[in-house]
Amino acid sequence: MATRQPPIGGHNFLQGNILIALPGMTDPRFEKSVIFMCAHSAEGAMGIMVNKAIEGLHLHQLLGQLDIRPTPGAPDPQVLFGGPVETGQGFVLHSSDYGQGESTLSISSEISLTTTLDVLRAMAEGSGPKRALFALGYAGWGPGQIEGEIQANSWVHCGPDNDIVFGDGMDSKWAVALRKLGIDMSGLSANTGRA
Repeated sequence: MATRQPPIGGHNFLQGNILIALPGMTDPRFEKSVIFMCAHSAEGAMGIMVNKAIEGLHLHQLLGQLDIRPTPGAPDPQVLFGGPVETGQGFVLHSSDYGQGESTLSISSEISLTTTLDVLRAMAEGSGPKRALFALGYAGWGPGQIEGEIQANSWVHCGPDNDIVFGDGMDSKWAVALRKLGIDMSGLSANTGRA
C-alpha cells in the first residue's frame, strides 16, 4: 500500500519528514538527494542530506583533527555532505536516546540534532546515541522557497523512516524513499507538467 503524501499546508509540515528529489531536479548538488528535514517554519526550512557521503572521509579522520581519540572498536562511518550551506560546520543527526540539554534540538520523538563537540566525544567513547550520522553542511531554504520548489515538481516528501535516515546503503536510499511513496522510478519522467 502506498503512503499518501501529507498535504502542503501549515508552516511546519516538513519538519521531521523526508524530502526526496525528483528526477527533474535541475540543481546537481541535490540530484537524487534524500534530506531529513530538521526545521520548517514561515522563516524557511533546514535539513540534512542523508545519502551523499564525502568520498574518502571518515569520522575518525575528523575526530583526529579535533584531538578526540576514539576508543578501539568505535564506529568509523563515512562523513556525509549535509548540504551546500556552511560546509565547514558539523551536524550530528541522531536517535533521541542521546541529548545534551539546550545544545540538542529535538526534531521528532525519535530523532534529534546536536552540533556541539560533546556528542562527538560521546560517540568516540562509545557512549553516544545508538544511531547517528555526521554531516558537514546543511540544506537551507528561505521563506516560501521550499514550498515553491515542491509545487514546481522538484521535490516530493514522505513521513519519517529511521532506516532510510540512518541506514548504510547510500546509493539505494533515494530509490527506497521513492518506493516508500509507491513510486516506481521507471515510470518517472524528468518532464513534468500541470493539469
